[in-house]
Amino acid sequence: MHPRSIERVKLSEMNVIKQIEQELVAKNELPAFNAGDTIIVSYRIVEGSKERIQQFQGVVLQRRGAGATESFTIRKMSGNIGVERIFPVNSPFIESITIVKKGAVRRARIFYFRERTGKSARIREKKNFSK
Repeated sequence: MHPRSIERVKLSEMNVIKQIEQELVAKNELPAFNAGDTIIVSYRIVEGSKERIQQFQGVVLQRRGAGATESFTIRKMSGNIGVERIFPVNSPFIESITIVKKGAVRRARIFYFRERTGKSARIREKKNFSK
């Protein structure tokens, strides 16, 4: 078999996989947010037979992936300790996401934010942002 025809077969398989993925995965309607934004994620937690909603507020460090595998990382300070949590975008446990403020950053992944403390750990707020 010719190498180009093998590539075509692989591409058609990928398209079929993406199409099935779109049909099976229930999409969450979430607001548009990017790295640098401060958001509150209301996350449903099941403990035995009880269920409660926990809110996690922090700065978005990154969004990664696409489609059903997309996820985002949030970082918050708990006392003097930095806590990061990764949330899948299509998780059925996410109740809601609220954008507190939009951040003006120049890159899509702000891992340099981990080393910052004090005044250097602030992110400029985007102008003309309305909640």
